[in-house]
Amino acid sequence: MLLSRLSFLLIILAGFSSCKGSNNPEPDNPAGKQLRVLGYYHSGSNWTINEIAPQLNKLTDLNLAFINPDASGRFADYPTLAAFVKEVQQRKVRVFFSFGGGSAPEHLATLVQPANRTTFIENIKSFLVTYNFDGVDVDLENELINADYGPFVKELASAVKGTNKLISAAVARWNADQINDETLAHYDFLNIMSYDKTGPWNLDRPGQHSPYSMAESDFIYFRDTRQIPSQKLLIGLPFYGYGFGTNAPSSMTYGNIVNTYPGAELKDELTIEGGGMLYYNGIPTIRQKTAFALKQKAGGVMIWQIRGDASDSRSLLNTIHEEKTK
Repeated sequence: MLLSRLSFLLIILAGFSSCKGSNNPEPDNPAGKQLRVLGYYHSGSNWTINEIAPQLNKLTDLNLAFINPDASGRFADYPTLAAFVKEVQQRKVRVFFSFGGGSAPEHLATLVQPANRTTFIENIKSFLVTYNFDGVDVDLENELINADYGPFVKELASAVKGTNKLISAAVARWNADQINDETLAHYDFLNIMSYDKTGPWNLDRPGQHSPYSMAESDFIYFRDTRQIPSQKLLIGLPFYGYGFGTNAPSSMTYGNIVNTYPGAELKDELTIEGGGMLYYNGIPTIRQKTAFALKQKAGGVMIWQIRGDASDSRSLLNTIHEEKTK
């Protein structure tokens, strides 16, 4: 998506089977419903187990967003990262690192080019193995989906799977037509960004940025038009909202919304005093989308991002967990 989509959010804030050799088997699921719940954790390089510990028993996968290389293609050393990954995995949650993002470093365009591609991929593979991640998530968007994207993904997927790790991608309906079927098939699963239909970058189009209809149509597109198996598709859920009009905040996490506006958890939109509207997903819509994922036997749901949730009974993650286990 353009700066007008996920990148805007980042600036103002940010079943498929288990892989042989992975540290984590499929999590226990007493209800027998194999719905994965993947949460992006946008925290820079400050990964704190205490911050997310209460959420881990309701997640099956955690994506660290974003860990990007320097201009030479090398990844930094993170003294506390290995221990963090190990502790999360001990709770039966798979851990991925995601690179790119809506505001990805410009030098990624150079690193995926043929002259630099092999070295960059070797660095990704080394980083995966060094910190014992379960996989890597490719979030290349906008101008990075170009003639180099497909060949890069093909070579990266071969390298990653050679280490018995997984490879996923963040994709959206608005950029998927630029990615061919062969390239999509290299991924073990796809995280569908079913949000940012509109936003503060498009003030002449106020309204819901992540309606239920979008989740439904996005899933059908990837399953039916692109012929991706249902179990490889995760439906994206937003834990944030966008505002339009006088006095409306340009963006706001779900947690801040419900703490600021009593009763907001039961709605999808609010009229702001003094003028303006705020649009987001409340409990009923998140429940409806989760039920849809279950009915369609989707691989799971994906959350952008878990730090945006409420920490009490109004939690959207709790809503997802209740729906998948009822």
